[in-house]
Amino acid sequence: MREIFDYFDARFRADMLGRPVDQTGPVITISRQTGCDGREVAAELVAQMNLRYGSNRWKWVDKDIIYHAAHELKTDTQRVETYYHGQRMTDISQMIMAFSGSFVTDSSVRKAVRDVVLSIARDGYAVIIGRGSVSITRDMANALHVRLVAPHPWRVRNVMKKKEMTIEKAEEYVARTDANRQNMIVDFLDSKPQSLDHLFDVTLNRSSFTLEQISSMILSMYEMKLGLKPQR
Repeated sequence: MREIFDYFDARFRADMLGRPVDQTGPVITISRQTGCDGREVAAELVAQMNLRYGSNRWKWVDKDIIYHAAHELKTDTQRVETYYHGQRMTDISQMIMAFSGSFVTDSSVRKAVRDVVLSIARDGYAVIIGRGSVSITRDMANALHVRLVAPHPWRVRNVMKKKEMTIEKAEEYVARTDANRQNMIVDFLDSKPQSLDHLFDVTLNRSSFTLEQISSMILSMYEMKLGLKPQR
């Protein structure tokens, strides 16, 4: 599997970003409501796909994008994290800090994240979790875009269990993280739509299925959308 840092090689990225969109991929993006086990679904999906196709070519990517965007911008990961958490600077504040030479603007972070996500997606055989990837890769032909949802109480209970939070803290965390993820999807679109539903090929209720079941369904839908037959 290609080392993820190769996406910061200027020549490699130029090649990936310069290819016709129909000659890139395949990629699966997974957008999820908070508490829907996006990482677990992605890991199980990649395991199933590599087994299905008899290789280890498929990979899943999540926070690696933050680390590598920070690496490219020569800043710490916290600066990229603040962008994802919706903590935007005002235009005047950005201008003042940019002149000081010690600040990376929101637009720089946005571009770095976009280039990293798009390079990974166009190189292909990647399952990308969130990070605005559904918006960034929306024009790719060889792509499947999945949305994971679940009832609010189910998600809150899941967060309480995993993060050892009280119900009050879990509800606050779910609301805040849902809003940040929604804003990130919109931020990479050319205009703000009334609804984001049209971006996704399929929406699945995480609470209705096991990790193995939901991953198997995504694999089947990927093959159906791209017109693929598994290798035997």
